[in-house]
Amino acid sequence: MASRQQIKQRIGSVKSTKQITKAMQLVAASKLRRAQEAVAGPRAYAEMARDILVRLRANAEGENESQLFAERPVKRRLLIVITSDRGLAGAYNSNVVRRMVAELKADRDSGISTSVVAVGKQAAHAAGRIQGLEIQAVYQELPDKPDADALRPILNTVVGLFADNTVDAVDIINTKFVSTVTQQVQLARLLPAGIEKSDDATPVEAATIEPSAEVLLRSVTIRLLDAQIYQALLEAAASEHSMRMLAMKNATDNASDIIDDLTLEYNNARQAAITQELAEITGGAEAIK
Repeated sequence: MASRQQIKQRIGSVKSTKQITKAMQLVAASKLRRAQEAVAGPRAYAEMARDILVRLRANAEGENESQLFAERPVKRRLLIVITSDRGLAGAYNSNVVRRMVAELKADRDSGISTSVVAVGKQAAHAAGRIQGLEIQAVYQELPDKPDADALRPILNTVVGLFADNTVDAVDIINTKFVSTVTQQVQLARLLPAGIEKSDDATPVEAATIEPSAEVLLRSVTIRLLDAQIYQALLEAAASEHSMRMLAMKNATDNASDIIDDLTLEYNNARQAAITQELAEITGGAEAIK
């Protein structure tokens, strides 16, 4: 059995850890509130953008000036993998990495060459540990609400690779924020544009296109793709803060349980020591008699 001094030191150590996890929980909760507000606003816009691209694709056949709508047999695929820069977020990063590994295995079995654009240090570290995987670019330390300067390099990279026929398809792997306790890892097709419709019904099919689908195609395709990447980053940020808050809450609760157990153990050891001392005093008194 550990000595009382050792138990007391362990209690102090666990209390210090509990203070840290509690502070991280509160910080994550504060960031989550802002991230929830940020992700809810543009979500409808991003879904509408996806449906507009589908409509433009259907109404502008043959308009392939930017090559972004060109559908080719997929022999080379690019994955944009979005994780966090930091750990201590529960299963947030591991779920995304697990999906990435599953996609890589499926592509390898199908004879498809796969490369990765890593967004976040955790994605970069995971991709770097996979032998033979080509990493096209790494982007780190992005803000929770990225601006155009942060988004443009990512968009330019993936659009350039697709337009130059370096890759035949571009998919995004990120975590969709559903609620504080529910997040879903999802894969969405970014390029070629206009392949996937949004899950929710939108009134785009009945909309009138002016001046024409061809003119609109040339002017807004990049902006609509930008909106999809932006929404994916917002969803990932909200999911990260949610899972970190829950992970730190669980860690804080576990620390409280450990402190209670150690306190009980300390009290038992203290009581045993007192009983031993009383027994020795009684024994000494009896010996004197």
